Amino acid sequence: MLVAPKKDTGSRSVADSHHSLKRAGSLSRHVRERPITMLRTAMEEVRVFTLTCAVQNYAWGKAGLDSEVAKLVLGGDPLAVIEEDKPYAELWMGAHPKADAKIKDNLTGETTLGQWIAQFPGCLGSKVKDTFQGQLPFLFKVLSVNTALSIQAHPNRELAAHLHAQFPEHYPDDNHKPEMAIALTPFQGLCGFRPVEEILGFLKSVPEFHALVGNEAAEELRCVTGDAVPTRQALKKCFTRMMNCEKKVIVDQLNMLMKRVTGEAAAGKDTSECNGALLLRLHSQYPGDIGCFSIYFLNHVVLEPSQAMFLGASEPHAYLYGDCIECMACSDNTVRAGLTPKYIDVNTLCDMLNYTPAPASSKLFPPVKDYSDPFVSIYDPPVPDFTVMRIQVPASVKQYTVAVLDSAGILLVVEGDAIATSAAALSDITLRRGTVLFISANEAVSLHVTAQLGMTMFRACCLL
Repeated sequence: MLVAPKKDTGSRSVADSHHSLKRAGSLSRHVRERPITMLRTAMEEVRVFTLTCAVQNYAWGKAGLDSEVAKLVLGGDPLAVIEEDKPYAELWMGAHPKADAKIKDNLTGETTLGQWIAQFPGCLGSKVKDTFQGQLPFLFKVLSVNTALSIQAHPNRELAAHLHAQFPEHYPDDNHKPEMAIALTPFQGLCGFRPVEEILGFLKSVPEFHALVGNEAAEELRCVTGDAVPTRQALKKCFTRMMNCEKKVIVDQLNMLMKRVTGEAAAGKDTSECNGALLLRLHSQYPGDIGCFSIYFLNHVVLEPSQAMFLGASEPHAYLYGDCIECMACSDNTVRAGLTPKYIDVNTLCDMLNYTPAPASSKLFPPVKDYSDPFVSIYDPPVPDFTVMRIQVPASVKQYTVAVLDSAGILLVVEGDAIATSAAALSDITLRRGTVLFISANEAVSLHVTAQLGMTMFRACCLL
């Protein structure tokens, strides 16, 4: 056991020194005077800490303090400078190499979360460490969407490995990317293929859409009898025909449709038969884009706050507007085919998609109550990589213990204030809106809630 000298005789353990120095707020100064082995031991003892997380300023994000991302950044760091005309699209909370979070303390310097996990993989929990080869298996995000994201899907593991090997410049890693979105504000997206009856209705009421799909494919879809395989084949044929139309044909048909819908809307007519309001909005953002016609194939899903949708491999989707929590496998692989200035891979997308039609209501992914904690709702998707917990501590509760899990977790405070204490923390931690806390596996965190209206937090973890 490593020991530190007393002022007089005998010795005192590092653990004892750690606790007394922690209370005095001087552990970082103490370890600077110790050898590297001592520093490593002290670093390993600090297993609960706050993170500074990267912001992605993609053009589709909400600008300034209209963005939930920006509000959380400012809440977590009151000295942060938020530019009113700058988009704040995504907050990345995790160890992905593209935006590895930095540890906030006086002990580790500029150490990133990924570097720290590589040094101390036991923080993940034994099952997680072994299953995911010592890597944090999820990436936690907040998104603030102002204009539509691309028509896209994410590959399964096999396809991800193939795409990464062939086109690493477009597919930066070999992992799959199932993901889940949980609404913070009313949140709109496109998700999954509509029931066949709805698509046939649009083929009838929107002749411009019919012209892109073509008579043969449209008739094949109309004649399917409900058998799953022929239905998926017919739907794939229709979607692929439309997506592969010549650009001039697409633009001409879209211009005709826009002229008609704009005129009807100006005359006060109902344009719902051709999904007019959504069409006008998407066309204003991406004029002449084939993605504008995707609204006739894909469900328009509207989530209220705390409602969620899960997007498995090969599920076509596009986020349209709003703020959400998002959690996914730790990957940045996306196959796109419309509503984007980024790289488009139409053939891959059309080949890989899940063409099973289903109503919009089926895309909702409800949480379940945690039987051991009445304040926790669990969003547990059918993949091993991640689970998200929503923790809502009511105003009447002033002492709350964050559950001990055999998994590393990342905790985001969305509303409320508290003082967090843990034997594995460098010192007491002030939690406020926007604080991001890393909690190693099997560590307890106690909260003294100081907010008058309670707290709302989201915790990403891996429950194997």
